[in-house]
Amino acid sequence: MIWYTTLVLAVAGERCAEIAVALRNTRWSLARGGRESGSAHYPAMVALHTALLAGCLAEVWLAGRPFQPLLGWTMLVVVAAAQALRWWCIRTLGHRWNTRVIVLPGLPLVTGGPYRWLRHPNYVAVAAEGLALPLCHGAWVTAVLFTLLNATLMAVRIRCEDQALTAAAAAEART
Repeated sequence: MIWYTTLVLAVAGERCAEIAVALRNTRWSLARGGRESGSAHYPAMVALHTALLAGCLAEVWLAGRPFQPLLGWTMLVVVAAAQALRWWCIRTLGHRWNTRVIVLPGLPLVTGGPYRWLRHPNYVAVAAEGLALPLCHGAWVTAVLFTLLNATLMAVRIRCEDQALTAAAAAEART
């Protein structure tokens, strides 16, 4: 269980790095006229992602979930792939990547990197990680709860993001 705790803490550290990048990018975007949308759902997203990490550790330690090698190692590969996809998204979007929905007027949609194939690849990474991280050590309750709650939250988030991008494109077309 120690290696799993280390893994979850490493993911938490990665999340802290994401937040640092997001804060820097928020300042950059707002200084250039960026507009935030959907801030009302942001606290729920932060709480859900924090609960994922806490739930992983609590379920494994308190319920004594055993490590199942075939499932555990397979899910570890999925977690690593999700991290790689997330950082590919961050690199592709550059200063435009954020944990918030901030759209800069006048900038075209990004269509390179993973956005060449998927409209919201970062959310694929989130969904994969949210399922796989708990299952690395058999925390199936956490995996199921996060997946269900995340699906609900992502429906709100993606709708918000799509509306913000559509509104920005429409405003740009009018000018």
